[in-house]
Amino acid sequence: MLSDLSAREVRDQIAAGKLSSREATQYTLEAIGRLNPELHAFNSVFAERALKRAEAFDGKKTGGLLAGVPISIKDNMCTEYGTTTCSSKMLEHFHAPYTATAVKKLEAAGAVILGKTNLDEFAMGSSTENSAFGPSKNPWNVKCVPGGSSGGAAAACAARLGFGGLGSDTGGSIRQPASLCGIVGLKPTYGLVSRYGLVAFASSLDQIGPMTLTVEDAAIFLQVIAGHDEKDSTSWPEAIPNYLEDLDRPIKGLRIGLPKEFFDVEGMEPEVKGAVEKAIGWYKEQGATLVDISLPYTQYGIAAYYIIAPAEASSNLARYDGVHYGHRTARPEDLIDLYAASRGEGFGAEVKRRIMLGTYALSAGYADKFYLQAQKVRALIKKDFDQAFEKCDVIAGPTSPTVAFEFGSKGDNPLAMYLCDVFTVTCNIAGIPGLSLPCGVSSSGLPIGMQLLGPVFSEKTLLRTARQYELAHEWVKRKPGVCG
Repeated sequence: MLSDLSAREVRDQIAAGKLSSREATQYTLEAIGRLNPELHAFNSVFAERALKRAEAFDGKKTGGLLAGVPISIKDNMCTEYGTTTCSSKMLEHFHAPYTATAVKKLEAAGAVILGKTNLDEFAMGSSTENSAFGPSKNPWNVKCVPGGSSGGAAAACAARLGFGGLGSDTGGSIRQPASLCGIVGLKPTYGLVSRYGLVAFASSLDQIGPMTLTVEDAAIFLQVIAGHDEKDSTSWPEAIPNYLEDLDRPIKGLRIGLPKEFFDVEGMEPEVKGAVEKAIGWYKEQGATLVDISLPYTQYGIAAYYIIAPAEASSNLARYDGVHYGHRTARPEDLIDLYAASRGEGFGAEVKRRIMLGTYALSAGYADKFYLQAQKVRALIKKDFDQAFEKCDVIAGPTSPTVAFEFGSKGDNPLAMYLCDVFTVTCNIAGIPGLSLPCGVSSSGLPIGMQLLGPVFSEKTLLRTARQYELAHEWVKRKPGVCG
């Protein structure tokens, strides 16, 4: 069945003439039509465009790492076709005048874009419940959240509504939903993938990355989208390595750091801890060396993140005022009412909360007390990682303290929702790469994810480490019952 195939396998079957891109695209579009009304993984589907592109590809038989493979992109990446909504009423009817660099690279590699996936509004959330168009659902249990903010992308990938896609990660928004939906999610080193065309949440933290069925697929996606872009001033200018060449090299001698702060956290479910510890035990059996380390400033990660990210968000979202961009109120009484009513109508509750937090943290008399202190903590968190990586090659731990939780269980407690990212935010704060991969399943049948972190630009090591575990276990072959 097509639902059993990875992106690489689909590509290879198309290249061998055993499958056409049109057949693969038609299959995924039919699956979307059948399952998306319940899962709400997609905000928009470009069926006609996707089929035309697939047919054109079949006629030319041109190459590319993703030649003919149907995939999705998160609905905060600009395209000249369709809308770019960020799952917000503010941008519900926005048509971008250009296409994001990462999306252009995917299409240049032969990928067929199926549509845009749902997210927490402006990527602010951990459950996709903050989408203005309604939440996405976890295909393993539709009563549970898929995670966030890239919950739609994770749900689409897990349910085989495409063979992978792009998400964005500001504090765990690729890795946490990947964990909750049982797929692979990679947040690259800051600057490795161009942010041009990504609608900004927090510019010093945002990063585009792949969400895929296998680690090998993640390596292929990264190979396509990584690299310098003159349109992004933070883009890394050096040549990128071949992320596929060392995937099958054994991990004997690899030093895996185990931070005590990742395994002694209040609220972590015992099954999550047990599954991750079992996976780490497998690495030891394969010849890896386990190293006890400490990341003492991890305990301040959530606090620092929820100063820095809202502060940058309040600045980035100031442009949505009813004049320059976005929704405009129908009958403003005056200029102040135009601004206030447009933003009041266009933004949801969580976005408003973060704008107010960020504006307060940057206000006169408080910037030094809050924002400057958070930036100092950021430097200390980065120093923690630098010192840790002198002793180890990668750091391992849980991705999320829990498996997928039921809708509404954290909605009345924003702090409880923020703590979902307790293991992921420090990766963005330090600018290092992080990868989540499936490592178990709970007694309730929900996926459990393990997170691997590495020094800047160590994606090859992370991918190889994850790939070796994936090859030895059956987690990659599990799929939700909705897939048939």
